[in-house]
Amino acid sequence: MYLDFRKLSEANQILKEFNGFDLVVQNCLINANIQWGNLGEAQKLFDEMPERNEITWTTLISGLMKYGRVQESMWYFERNPFNNVVSWTAGISGLVKNGSSFHGLKLFVRLLESGVKPNQVTFTSVVSACTEMGDFELGMSVLGLIVKTGFENNVSVCNSLITLCLRMHEFNLAWRVFDRMETRDVVSWTAILDTYVEMGDLGEARRIFNEMPERNEVSWSAIIARYSQCGDHIEALKLFRQMVQEGLKPTISCFSSILSALASLEILRAGKNIHAHVKKIGIEGDVFISSSLVDLYCKCGETKDGRLVFDSIEKKNVVSWNSMIGGYSMNGQMDEAKYLFDNMPTRNNVSWGSIIGGYVEYKQFDMVFEVFNEMLLSGETPTKLTFSSVLCACASVASLEKGKNLHGKILKLGFQYDVYLGTALTDMYAKSGDIESSKQVFDRMLERNEFSWTVMIQGLAESGFAKESLALFEEMRRNSSLAPNELMLLSVLFACSHCGLVDKGLQFFGAMESVYGIRPKGRHYTCVVDMLSRSGRLYEAEELINSMPFQPEANALAALLSGCKTYKNEELAERTARKLGELAEKNSAGFVLLSNIYASAGRWIDVSNIRKLMREKGLKKSGGCSWIEVRNHLHSFYSEDGTLSKSAEIHDILELLRLEIMAPIFSN
Repeated sequence: MYLDFRKLSEANQILKEFNGFDLVVQNCLINANIQWGNLGEAQKLFDEMPERNEITWTTLISGLMKYGRVQESMWYFERNPFNNVVSWTAGISGLVKNGSSFHGLKLFVRLLESGVKPNQVTFTSVVSACTEMGDFELGMSVLGLIVKTGFENNVSVCNSLITLCLRMHEFNLAWRVFDRMETRDVVSWTAILDTYVEMGDLGEARRIFNEMPERNEVSWSAIIARYSQCGDHIEALKLFRQMVQEGLKPTISCFSSILSALASLEILRAGKNIHAHVKKIGIEGDVFISSSLVDLYCKCGETKDGRLVFDSIEKKNVVSWNSMIGGYSMNGQMDEAKYLFDNMPTRNNVSWGSIIGGYVEYKQFDMVFEVFNEMLLSGETPTKLTFSSVLCACASVASLEKGKNLHGKILKLGFQYDVYLGTALTDMYAKSGDIESSKQVFDRMLERNEFSWTVMIQGLAESGFAKESLALFEEMRRNSSLAPNELMLLSVLFACSHCGLVDKGLQFFGAMESVYGIRPKGRHYTCVVDMLSRSGRLYEAEELINSMPFQPEANALAALLSGCKTYKNEELAERTARKLGELAEKNSAGFVLLSNIYASAGRWIDVSNIRKLMREKGLKKSGGCSWIEVRNHLHSFYSEDGTLSKSAEIHDILELLRLEIMAPIFSN
């Protein structure tokens, strides 16, 4: 009793009054000192004992294992005169728990050779060792022994077998083990719940969860995490609320999942409440909680608060750094992201992917290629996602040479059959003007999704192969179960416009909402207006503009104006020009389009008036941009941009070229 309440002085007083040596009391003292962490005192008591039994030896061996002192524990194990199952199991389970599964299995073989029969604790430890080592074949051999010795219905043994099957993705076998169990505990139910969670069968996992006679924190965490990972964040939050209402304390993993759900939903206020709670219970410093908090604040646009959390993490790991770098990247703060990236102690694929993805998102393509080259030089192998990002950059700047180099690396790594990389390559070749290579990649794809079909249909349409684009769309409708999406139908309308297939285009436009359930957007209407205007059906185009459920795009009015110019309809042109002028009051693009139309008609006074009005309103045309690739480096140029380091030299060369061109004229 005194030992249970850590009253060692009272216990020692009783021992002084006790006449003689008592083995049971000495064993209790050794156990108590081990529980208190006084291993030196426990060993001293052990060494001074004139007599020891199997409990004495097992208590010390297990105690030393508990505190990670494996070598000392095994020293006592090898000198233990009591070679019974309890002693053997203490050594085996201790080795497994300390990460020495291989040595634990070797000790198990020695147990079998000694003729000692394993018990349920032995088998549980041995199956756990097989799980840690990922040796399913050995695990099945152990299962044979389990059945032979009659422990196949033991709850703890079955639970460990289910975990082994789960780790090896043998889901059917895991279910069979569970189904044959005569008695199940909460660990059994949680293990089979994990099985369906790992399989991605959320419906079946929820059914198991609802049928569980008892649930623990691990059960709740597993189902909440899966809902969060599958994107059903609302359901994850509902389950979390129910868990708390039932009086269960969320685990660190559970808090991390909920913070992730709140981040995805951008619910900052609730996230701050969770932050306050984890701080109150003292787990704010956990690296996974902190990383989730960084992600929450950054996804809600509060990068300053995210940085405060990041800076407060004492032992940052690569996950923490990636969270903050990703947070800066998603908010367009690429300078801050790059500074952290350059100063992080270790990087992984996620680190490189985050910074490259950020540069792609904010169209800093020269930095995409620069960082990607750094990645290759560092020896890091790009992931499929990173390749997709860089291919997107190649497509955006029509860098065919870089795209081909990437294609070669993808082939070398064996990634060419990935549907997303195949789609990215198809898009890159099409946008870089190599439509034949684009078609070859598309034709060789073993699997195609809606994006694969979309980029090929779009690529053909925009490359002038309108009939081929429509034929491919019809092929998809015949041979695929995929439904058209917005971008695909836009490409189809574009193709119809450039083929002169107006009535067919109008049929597709009418079918968008009635057949495909897609409500047309501004760019779809603009494409149809352009189609009608090109064919001279100007009043139909005007009627369509007037019937739009939202304000027309400036490009729609410009398309109609262009048609008016082609078919010499001045009355409609004036009406459309007035509408374009009204639209330009809110959008500088409208002024620019109207100015260009007046310029093409030779109405220079109207052009001058438009530009004067733009200056008065403080509106500016966005600067044009072009680029050139020299020695594997991309150089961008903006109109009226004198910030380039070699701007003066470039202008000197241009002036020299101008003089060379003009020289023959002056000589004549």
